[in-house]
Amino acid sequence: MSLFRKIFGLKNTPEDSIKSEERGRYMPEIKLPIDEKFTINFKANGGKFLYCENMEEIYKTLKQIIQENNWEDKNVFLLDSRLKELFKDFGLQDSKKPSESEYFLSTCEYLIAEDGSLLISSNQIAEKRLRDLPANFVIYATTSQFVENIGEGLRGIKNNNKDRIPTNITTIKHFKTLEDKDFLTYGSSSKNLYLLLLEDL
Repeated sequence: MSLFRKIFGLKNTPEDSIKSEERGRYMPEIKLPIDEKFTINFKANGGKFLYCENMEEIYKTLKQIIQENNWEDKNVFLLDSRLKELFKDFGLQDSKKPSESEYFLSTCEYLIAEDGSLLISSNQIAEKRLRDLPANFVIYATTSQFVENIGEGLRGIKNNNKDRIPTNITTIKHFKTLEDKDFLTYGSSSKNLYLLLLEDL
């Protein structure tokens, strides 16, 4: 504040705040760690983030999700044979028809920090469309699957599948119930999504 303003008690004008903001533009951007960036954006999208340090916590958390939603006697849409083996003690009633299933249990390709989305492909959903899958998703992923942006994720898919690149590559970004959707999410497949994230780094 200038001496003139100090003497006459004048307050900062809107122009001063604009100048102050402009000066802030040239300050170096604070770069968040990739996991923190993903978590913030994922939660902003409406996702339920459940961090687990080991498989014991994964089992415990999945059991709680199933109990809280009363899914014990409901069908699960489960395509991944590795997950069937991983959760074999849960006695999951898996169905081959999404329309007859209460929830979808799956992995994903990558976790995109830039916008808090999940990158999936035919490895997870075969040739199904997102809108044809159950409204409830439970995704099992690991901290080694974090990438900064979708380009990095696509390169990862290509490198990991050199013999046969998967098709049906898409992202899931909106994790709110139908009642919570607004015009910005119109036309997208909104899912009630739980992310079980295992620390593996």
